[in-house]
Order: sequence, then C-alpha cells, then structure tokens
Amino acid sequence: MARPVTLCTLQWGDLPLQTVCEKAKSFGFDGLELGLPAHVDVRETDSAYYQGIKNMLDDYGLKLFSISTHLISQAVCDRIDERHRSVLPDYIWGDGEEEGIHQRAAEHLVQAARAARMLGIDTVNGFTGSPIWQWLYSFPPVSDKMIDDGYQTFAQCFTPIMDEFQQLGVRFALEVHPTEIAFDTYSTSRTLEAIRHHPAFGLNYDPSHLGYQGVDYIGFIRKFADRIYHVHMKDVYWSDTPTEIGVFGGHSTFGDARRYWNFRSLGRGKIRFEEIIRALNDIGYAGPLSVEWEDSGMEREQGAAESCAFVKRIDFQPSAHAFDACFEK
Repeated sequence: MARPVTLCTLQWGDLPLQTVCEKAKSFGFDGLELGLPAHVDVRETDSAYYQGIKNMLDDYGLKLFSISTHLISQAVCDRIDERHRSVLPDYIWGDGEEEGIHQRAAEHLVQAARAARMLGIDTVNGFTGSPIWQWLYSFPPVSDKMIDDGYQTFAQCFTPIMDEFQQLGVRFALEVHPTEIAFDTYSTSRTLEAIRHHPAFGLNYDPSHLGYQGVDYIGFIRKFADRIYHVHMKDVYWSDTPTEIGVFGGHSTFGDARRYWNFRSLGRGKIRFEEIIRALNDIGYAGPLSVEWEDSGMEREQGAAESCAFVKRIDFQPSAHAFDACFEK
C-alpha cells in the first residue's frame, strides 16, 4: 500500500487537538504528526494522559507516527536571544539566562523521547539550533577552528541526549534547515561526523529548505539513505529572474512578492516531487509523508486539503518486478 499521508500540526497550534483531528480527517489525512508543546505536554508522566491522545486519534481514524519539538529543541545549542522568547514556553525560557535555557531544552527533548514511547512511536522530529549559524557568511574572516569548535559544541550537547534516546528505542530526526547545525548536504555530513554517526540521530527530510539554496535535494536522499527517519512534504517557489530581495531574505516577511523565494502549497512551487518519490522508493523509505503546510498567500484549510490530495496522487509503490519481465516466454 502507499505510504500514509499525515498532517504536521505545528502550524495548527492555535487550535485544540480535537479540532485539528476533525479538520485533518475532513481533509483526507491518514494521521497526524503532533507538534509540541501545543498538542502534547511531554512533562506529563501519567500513562492515562497519553492513552487519551491515542484514543482521540482512534476516534477519528487517524494514525500517529511521530511527534515534533522544533520550537523547543531549537534552544538546545543555539545562541539564545530575544527571538527565542516568542517561541519558547515560560517553563523553558525561565529567567532568560542562556545556560539554563540550554539545560531545560535538553531535558525537554529527553522527555519528548519518553513521551514518544508512551505514545507507542519511535520518532521525534526537531531542530538542534546552532552555535555557529551567525557566522554563515565568512566576513570578518571565520577561522576553521571556530567552525570546528562549533561542531564540537553541538556534539557535546547532543550526544548525551542521543544516548538517552537510544536507551529508550527512540530516534531523533533533525530537519535540515537554515539556522540549524546542518542546513545543506555538506553541513549535514559534518554534523553526522561530529556526532560520530550516532544511531539515534538521523534526518527529517524536507526538500523546501534545500531547493531554493541550490542544493541537490534528490541526491541528498540517496547520500543519506540510512539516516532518513521521517519525511516532510513542503513546497517552495524561487524566481528564475533577478529579484529585489535575494536568497538571504533581506529581513523581509514571508510572503513578500519581492523575495527570491517563498514557501508555497504543495504542487504550486518548484520542488520535483516525482523524483523525490522515486528516490524514496529507491532507498526503501516506507514511513509517513507528512505535510508541513506553509503558504503565506493561501488560506490554510484549502491549502491543507489540496496538499493531502496532491501527495496521495503523486505517491506510488515501487515495482515488484522489472517491467520487461513479461516479454520472456
């Protein structure tokens, strides 16, 4: 059968979970990817709480394959500033001191792994943050040692967390994304090397963050075939002609028509999803295709419904035999 199509609820965090379930079912989704902290409070330790979430999804005929903690895991090894206050819950932000935020975010990530076990799933998606993202453009000159030290800092932060994940039988899937320790193919390789290819550490593949950068997002699948633990389906458009606002975004807001690139509803951008499906088939990925819907120019319910239909239409199973086998006598 085709892969299940799920809805990432991070962009629906303003609605209660039951409302999201109702909408996701009406849109045609097979399941959900629950976003933290809006739709799961991983501080809960009572099994009845998690059973209640599972029962609610069952009531709507929805499956659960993963949970996502992007907003909080971003703070694990980021350089903390006022931006984080707008996305972190008060119990993580605390007094705003960086060291304490790092510690609480790391503890929360381990709690997310425990919550995943309580929910009967084995994948937590998220971000890592980055101690070196602010040095993206190397001027004033950034030394190799500064970058090497940044990867070492990341590894020191995440290795103990991944050890906890491994003991729990849960995997962490980093969404390769600007502002993270891994944001393209080269930096992803460096990240995996830094963490010594820890078996609990893998990738949440999302082509939208690679395409507008000029990264080979199809080759990315094949290069990291054994590390793709989860897949986001998200589209992006970028211009064929020069624009007023370049690839760095110009401190503009998403949706500004002057930008070089903007996220778009699935099928309305430039990502080659046909080739993605073929590459996922080649590597044997059988997990969910999770729609992370973002389009500043479109009403989200229309966008989510059409994106679900789009993914179900373009997904297909790999062939079990060579097409020309029928020619043989």
